[in-house]
Amino acid sequence: MITETSAVNFRQNLGEMLNQVQYRHESVVINKDGKPVAALVDARLFERIRRMQARFDALCQRIEAGFAGVPEAEGLAEINAAVGKERARSRRVASKV
Repeated sequence: MITETSAVNFRQNLGEMLNQVQYRHESVVINKDGKPVAALVDARLFERIRRMQARFDALCQRIEAGFAGVPEAEGLAEINAAVGKERARSRRVASKV
């Protein structure tokens, strides 16, 4: 579950919010002036997010290296074509179900 709270309420109830995250494995989104500015998440979830970010960054670097000699417009056209094919395939599979 995700709870939203204001920064003021978060400061006033920090202990309770920490317990909520630690023992109930919930997350808390902290809003300032009505906009989300931070989140308090379980340490295990945070570690998973960090690992996923590292893998995502490595993948982006591989893609960038693979397209290094390709003009931007040509690369984007190739990516858009691949996305279009996959979306069409997904629609066909979904319509058969």
